[in-house]
Amino acid sequence: MIAAALAAAGCSSTPDAPADPVGDADRALVRGYFERLNAAGAAGPAPQAEFLRTTQHPDFTSRLCELGALTVAMEPALSTLRPDPRWRPDGTAAPPRGRVYVLGVRVTVRRNGTAVGEQVGSQRVVVTNDTAYGFSPCLNR
Repeated sequence: MIAAALAAAGCSSTPDAPADPVGDADRALVRGYFERLNAAGAAGPAPQAEFLRTTQHPDFTSRLCELGALTVAMEPALSTLRPDPRWRPDGTAAPPRGRVYVLGVRVTVRRNGTAVGEQVGSQRVVVTNDTAYGFSPCLNR
């Protein structure tokens, strides 16, 4: 009887979910970016440096930071992934080309496989031409 009354009143036990502002394809590209970043870091500093070089946003290749003997592992909180179209890197007048996203990450810095630091923060990833690009982390040593 109650269910019939709710149905007649137009009520639903399951509210309509808000539309996801991040499409499935972009979400998969961002997830893949972090998976490849971490796999490169697990392989060592040289493979990770190469990954960071080749995935640095094309408009910011001159801003690549060297990590030396360090590697980083980033655990993304994909549930926090959201568009950030107004963000722009320090010292720039306009946002990067592409769809800019921000999400929370836990970053672990390692030297020779041993954790030497950990931090929680935000990371930007830009999707353009069906590719996810990042911004090389610059660590204060």
